[in-house]
Amino acid sequence: MANSHTYIEVWQTCLNRIKEQTSHEEYSKWFAPIRPLAFDGTNLRLKVPNESYVKHIEENHRKIFSQVIMQFYGQQTRLFYAIPSSEEKPPLPANAAATPAPQFSPASDTQNLPLNPFAIPGIPRRLAIDPQLNAKYTFSTHIEGECNRLARSAGKTVALSPGTTPFNPLYIYGASGLGKTHIVQAIGHEVRERHPELQVLYVSTNKFQAQFQTAYKNHEINDFIRFYQMVDVLIIDDIQEIAGKAGTQNAFFNIFNHLQLAGKQIIMTSDKPPVELKDIEERLLTRFKWGLSAKIDTPDYQTKLKIIRSKAESMGIPITEDVVVYLADNISANIREIEGALLSLKANASFLNRRVSTSLAKEVLKAYVHMTQKEISISRITQIVCEYFEIDEQNFNSSKRTREVAQARQIAMYLAKQHTKSPLAAIGAAIGGRNHATVLHSCKAVTNMIETDKVFKNQIEELEKLITSNK
Repeated sequence: MANSHTYIEVWQTCLNRIKEQTSHEEYSKWFAPIRPLAFDGTNLRLKVPNESYVKHIEENHRKIFSQVIMQFYGQQTRLFYAIPSSEEKPPLPANAAATPAPQFSPASDTQNLPLNPFAIPGIPRRLAIDPQLNAKYTFSTHIEGECNRLARSAGKTVALSPGTTPFNPLYIYGASGLGKTHIVQAIGHEVRERHPELQVLYVSTNKFQAQFQTAYKNHEINDFIRFYQMVDVLIIDDIQEIAGKAGTQNAFFNIFNHLQLAGKQIIMTSDKPPVELKDIEERLLTRFKWGLSAKIDTPDYQTKLKIIRSKAESMGIPITEDVVVYLADNISANIREIEGALLSLKANASFLNRRVSTSLAKEVLKAYVHMTQKEISISRITQIVCEYFEIDEQNFNSSKRTREVAQARQIAMYLAKQHTKSPLAAIGAAIGGRNHATVLHSCKAVTNMIETDKVFKNQIEELEKLITSNK
């Protein structure tokens, strides 16, 4: 450890260098009043009159300040600000009155606090970390269904006792727009409610990467890592975005290891399971698999109806059940698309001074529906027909000629001709290995039945509704 005489002399050298690189006014006002308190060979503590100095230096002279300190105290030097208590009332620089500094509430000593990428350095730890959570993403506003039950249940378990369950890390994956962010932020809110003493932080991987790049540029990697190591519950969204970024992966590896060893909770989301991620170090992928991987699937039809009702209510849209059904039948189960459709419907109802109805929904969402409608395949038609008539697909494609099976095949062929671009030969080959003549005969037979049998016609209409919907 350096003696006091030495580190004070070194500080004077730093001031002289800063004086050369700033104006006389800037130097006299913001740097001359700073005093060195201690230096142990790594950690340098500087006493500043108040938080205004910290804010000004960090916003206007951070690069110069850090470069000079590392040049004369060493590259590994960590800087900490000590701010006097409110009773001390230190004098301001002689010319401070000409340019009043921003006023802040008195803060405590900030020793051992690393730089915070989410807040101004120099304020108390407990006030420094904003959880970055969206108030609307809670469990009370989340719709549970078979598609998300595992992830939701695991999340609630984690919220009860973060860091102590086998679900660490909790890795939630699924396609975009299915509610992964909602669930993980709901966990964050629940943890804060149950454990207010814990530090919770949500961050997207893109933001994490941007912060890492800034820290690297400013020679602050150690502070960057130490900040994240302070978190008790770390929620990082879209972890697949870390692919191909070696430096960021290394930093996250160090953060992950520290949090795990310290019994802290890690929660991640991704569009793929760990085994399918590319360009990510194996040591990280291994750790992603340590806890629980929970998939979120596309909502089933009933859950989709609930989501539409819930979203409409939260957006203040008066919506009837027939409109709910129409939306469910014609837009995908992607929650972002549901929100977009409802917003479009609400806006048009307001601008056109019309009530929200099925006819308005059809007008407004015509282009939208066309864009989002799921592609129809022969296999999809076959599956729906078999489920509708409760026929095993193996029997459906066999040589069986019972009346029920034969008629189901004819209907499937008819629907395939109506709703796909496949040639007759391809339809026949896909449905029991029949030829194009059989398909043509089946289509004629179904058409005749539709014209003469009202019950049969209703069945075909129901099947077409199932096929053309995104259920």
